[in-house]
Amino acid sequence: MNASELRDMSDEQLGLTYNETVDTLFRLRIQAQTERLDAPSELRRHRRLIARIKTVQRERELAAKK
Repeated sequence: MNASELRDMSDEQLGLTYNETVDTLFRLRIQAQTERLDAPSELRRHRRLIARIKTVQRERELAAKK
C-alpha cells in the first residue's frame, strides 16, 4: 500500500489500518523471536507502512490547524 492509497482513505479507515498493521507487526515480532518467521522482509514492510500511516495522519492534523 503506497502513500497515495493511504491519502484516499478516511480517517476511520486509516485508524483501522494502523491498528491492524500494529497487531500484525506484533505477531511477526513474536514469530521472529521464536525463529519461525517465514519472510523476514515482512517486518520491514509493516514498519514502513506504519510510518506512512503516521505521516498521513500528521499531514491531516497540520492541515486542520491551518
